[in-house]
Amino acid sequence: MDFTEIYRQTSGLVAFSPGAHFILTAVVDRLIVRRADTFHVSRSWQVTSSPSPSVAAIAAVSLRPPKAGRHTDNTAQTPVISHIGWSSDSEYVFAACAKSGSVSVFRMRDEEWSAKIDSGAEGLLKAEWAPDSRHILCFSEWALRVTIWSLVAGTATYIQYPLHPDRGHAFRQDGRYFVLAERHKSKDTIGVYDAADSFRLARHFPLPTSSMSSLAISPSGNHIAVWEGPLEYRLFVLSLVGDVLGSFKPDPDPVFGIRNVVWHPSGMFLAVNGWDNKIHILEQLTWSRVTTLELGARIPDNVTIWREPSDWLEATEGRGFLSYEKLRGPHPLNTSKVDNSKPDPKCGTVQLEFNKTGTLLLARFENVSTAVHLFAFPGPGEAFSPHLRSVLLHSSAVVHANWNPVRQGRLVLSCGGQAMYLWSEEWIGEGGTEEEMAECVAIPAKKFEARDVHWAPDGKGLLLLDRETFCSAFEVEE
Repeated sequence: MDFTEIYRQTSGLVAFSPGAHFILTAVVDRLIVRRADTFHVSRSWQVTSSPSPSVAAIAAVSLRPPKAGRHTDNTAQTPVISHIGWSSDSEYVFAACAKSGSVSVFRMRDEEWSAKIDSGAEGLLKAEWAPDSRHILCFSEWALRVTIWSLVAGTATYIQYPLHPDRGHAFRQDGRYFVLAERHKSKDTIGVYDAADSFRLARHFPLPTSSMSSLAISPSGNHIAVWEGPLEYRLFVLSLVGDVLGSFKPDPDPVFGIRNVVWHPSGMFLAVNGWDNKIHILEQLTWSRVTTLELGARIPDNVTIWREPSDWLEATEGRGFLSYEKLRGPHPLNTSKVDNSKPDPKCGTVQLEFNKTGTLLLARFENVSTAVHLFAFPGPGEAFSPHLRSVLLHSSAVVHANWNPVRQGRLVLSCGGQAMYLWSEEWIGEGGTEEEMAECVAIPAKKFEARDVHWAPDGKGLLLLDRETFCSAFEVEE
């Protein structure tokens, strides 16, 4: 691995462009675009400090006279960028300032071109691009509405009462339809909007949930999975026209509800988990459970176990890489005690994610925070027998784990320290066959902790983020 120099960033706002040619960074009130190959600055814009007219008017009305003797500073505060984003064609970028209620838009091919979106009195919670690269979605505070701004027409489309401004919405994979969970007359509903027709309402139907937590659209775009909040373990699968195709509720009923729901890349299976350390796999024909993957107290003897070597950073002086120790099972797991009397018990799966081809399922359990479980999943034409394949054990809690977006069997991990960890099933062994390999890679910097790690869209590079800095790592081509 080759590492770049360390650069500044704010709030972890660093992102590769969709083509992986550029890196977008926010530093306080400035937006910086660097080339991914040389890290030279290609574009730089400063976000203006003036708040939107509505935000300024509300602030003026709410001002109170200062108490006697208290010093006041009337100077304008520097805006802090809260969200950034690339359009899917890499033509535009935006920088949103939630506190000032504004979104600044810039064009890569024309450094002088810019546009600004001002939120109304409802405020701004977050902003994101639509897949067509010409619309920006702005979610207001207090779940009042979603405003969809067109960069081409300069007009806005308003959708009222989103159920959860921070979740509960998704575009179909082809970008044609925008699905939004809404709350009307104290009932959960779904709105399906045609993105190709100025986000015109195509369907609107009630949900069988009483307090919906979130939703997920299948890769085929034909099904929507919706599930209840944390107090009830129940999931429903619906069609895009609102027909309830199936439901799932385990027996016996767990104490708490659902934490994660992920679709298999083929759309034929659905993985569901809660706070009970069980992963239920549902199949597409009847939407019933076909198998359950469960966390055990011991790792079986037919599972590959990789353990991070103790004190390896000190032994290597913080440079280079070292292979994990390969152990033989059975091997005990150091699980933490769970207090089910608390409203948020530290148990269950905090992350559930399939790799690109769906042959591997990654699971991180909160009460075994130092371990990563990899379950083998059958491919097309193979017998259906999902099972635990590998477990990676670490000396510190794993904070991030991400599959490579291009290569099916490559994984990067972060434990928040001065290293990152790589697992691969593409290692060519002595017999010429592919084998597993796990490596610890030191980050050659004196003061840098990898709190977050992301793959580049082409799967060839990585972004490593500390609290206020970042660097990039690229594989050395032989």
